[in-house]
Amino acid sequence: MRSPFFNNMDQGEPVPGHFALQNAKMLRVHLNGDVIARQGAMVAFQGQMDFEYQGAGGVGKFLKKALTGEGAPLMRAKGQGLLFLAHNAEDIHLFYLENEQITVNGKNILAYDAHLQTDIKRVQGAGVMSGGLFNTTIGGTGWVAVHTHGAPVMLDAGRAPTFADGDAAVAWSTSLQIGVNRTIKAAALIGRGSGEAMQLAFQGQGFVLVQSSEGPTVPDHTH
Repeated sequence: MRSPFFNNMDQGEPVPGHFALQNAKMLRVHLNGDVIARQGAMVAFQGQMDFEYQGAGGVGKFLKKALTGEGAPLMRAKGQGLLFLAHNAEDIHLFYLENEQITVNGKNILAYDAHLQTDIKRVQGAGVMSGGLFNTTIGGTGWVAVHTHGAPVMLDAGRAPTFADGDAAVAWSTSLQIGVNRTIKAAALIGRGSGEAMQLAFQGQGFVLVQSSEGPTVPDHTH
């Protein structure tokens, strides 16, 4: 799996089907066919393109998505030309899969090659009521782009036991063993402190991509 750092800007001649960073906040896709992207992520395009709603891909996946709330609304872009994608000026990180899989927090998906296979799976050891612990697996050969709230860090889980806040973990190797670590006494100090501090625990050989935030917060209502 290749993961170019988000600040390595590819300003070379575009190649059909290629994902590249126009800048740290914007993805450039040289489209010659179709690609799956987050709804509303298109900020500009050059060429001939059509956009349509992308369903969940079968009754089973539709039910999983409905029951788990995993993922963001998606669209399919078809055509030829340059497509520019972004989401709330967040940072973008690219992965190139080579006949392999990656697990992604669905709400962080920006775009991926349309021929890649996806599924929704639950983190082992996390009950339904834990919230936010259903994630999307993407597999095959092709590009995946995720958006992160702040510049992310790539952690090598093989170096030491690795833990990450469930809202901050963006993507990780499917080869990793995942568990849930709860620290009740530290609930007021770790994470958002909503009663029980909980982290995902990763073991094995692989990586974990962690954003530098637990995600955008909803401002207090004013009247």
